Amino acid sequence: MSSGGFRFLNLVRPFMSVLPEVAAPERKVPFQQRMAWTAIVLAIFLVSSQIPLYGIMSSDSSDPLFWMRVILASNRGTLMELGISPIITSGMIMQLLAGANLIDVDFNLKEDRALFGGAQKLFALIIALGQATVYVMTGLYGQPSDLGAGVCLLLVLQLVVAGLIVILLDELLQKGYGLGSGISLFIATNICESIVWKAFSPTTINTGRGPEFEGALVALFHLLFTWNDKTRALKEAFYRDRLPNVMNLLATLVVFLVVIYLQGFRIEIPVKSNRFRGQRGTYPVKLFYTSNMPIMLESALTSNVFIISQMLASRFPSNLLVKLLGVWEPMEDSPQLHAVSGIAYYMSPPRAWREVVGDPIHTAIYIAFTLTVCALFSKTWIEVSGSGPREVAKQLKDNGMVMAGHREASMYKELKRVIPTAAAFGGATIGALSVAAELMGALGSGTSVLLAVTITYSYFEQFAKEQMGGMAGMMGDMID
Repeated sequence: MSSGGFRFLNLVRPFMSVLPEVAAPERKVPFQQRMAWTAIVLAIFLVSSQIPLYGIMSSDSSDPLFWMRVILASNRGTLMELGISPIITSGMIMQLLAGANLIDVDFNLKEDRALFGGAQKLFALIIALGQATVYVMTGLYGQPSDLGAGVCLLLVLQLVVAGLIVILLDELLQKGYGLGSGISLFIATNICESIVWKAFSPTTINTGRGPEFEGALVALFHLLFTWNDKTRALKEAFYRDRLPNVMNLLATLVVFLVVIYLQGFRIEIPVKSNRFRGQRGTYPVKLFYTSNMPIMLESALTSNVFIISQMLASRFPSNLLVKLLGVWEPMEDSPQLHAVSGIAYYMSPPRAWREVVGDPIHTAIYIAFTLTVCALFSKTWIEVSGSGPREVAKQLKDNGMVMAGHREASMYKELKRVIPTAAAFGGATIGALSVAAELMGALGSGTSVLLAVTITYSYFEQFAKEQMGGMAGMMGDMID
């Protein structure tokens, strides 16, 4: 097994010299510079999200990737069409292969880490090429016969180069030039941009009742100033259909506050040092032990089921098995498809309270499915990502720490009792929050709001830690 694993990594070695790479900084980059680099990376991403692909034909058809846009930080018809999809896909597959010991990699060896990183990057580029080719060939930008071979090739090239830029931007932040990871930054930015737009958009949309402002807060003030009946104006601003309303905005704010409150929930496991008598500390096991990973994996699973179901339904609409997977119809006021029956229907959230009351079985199955899948994914992820009880016990042992009141031998048993339970309960909790956000009508979707909060909170924690470190350094200088 070991030789086979290393042979796999050695396949990457010839490509290492041609794969573009960001050189690691020689010394730690100052916090202000890291903030500046993060802002530059963010600006490049935002600009790329607005630059349309050259050569596409305008298309008002249903977006087959509609369900995945949130977690992929992608924007239809732009250079960021693929978003972070190639990085996430290649990263997860490589982590699963390494976690399941299908490839043998020793992360303590610098060469193995470099080869593993190179393999992830190469795999991400191959995935970007594959996805770009599929998007162009399936007519997402117009029929290939109408576009011509030259334009098709140019579209694929644009998408692959944009994918490479995203990979390098992520690597720039990961290597220590910026804060956090590019993946988290791009997801949070994409979601926050969408929420801000739905709150303050000055665009007018006609839903059959005359032009209305899209932004919930802009519409609130417009209605209050233009309608004589202020009570009716407030009611309209708070509860209007089809467009963002103030209740959606308040629901989003409530979810933000609840998630931030729950971030503080943790179990403190007391530990003491074997090497230094009297040195004690705690190992925190957070409620959200696996962070936002369960909801990302659940969202990726349902999105892929929706995409496959839509593709099959368009090709074989009368097939019984295809109908069992999902029957799709366009929404009332847009060409976007939504499931009306089948497995895909029960995996998708109710779109309004009248659907919750009208079909309680759909609501119950959706809630049970989301909570169960998030709990299972969370429990599985701790084993795959190396944050399970066995790895934590080994980490504590290597640092000369032992749980207070426990022998070294019984430490693993105690951690095995706490960590998987915390992971499963935390996964189910984050699933429940996603469901609550969906049912309350939070802007965007439950998944997107949760991702935005958890990522933003992790940046806040990192910022606070950096500030504390800076303060400690200043105090040290003053004492010297």
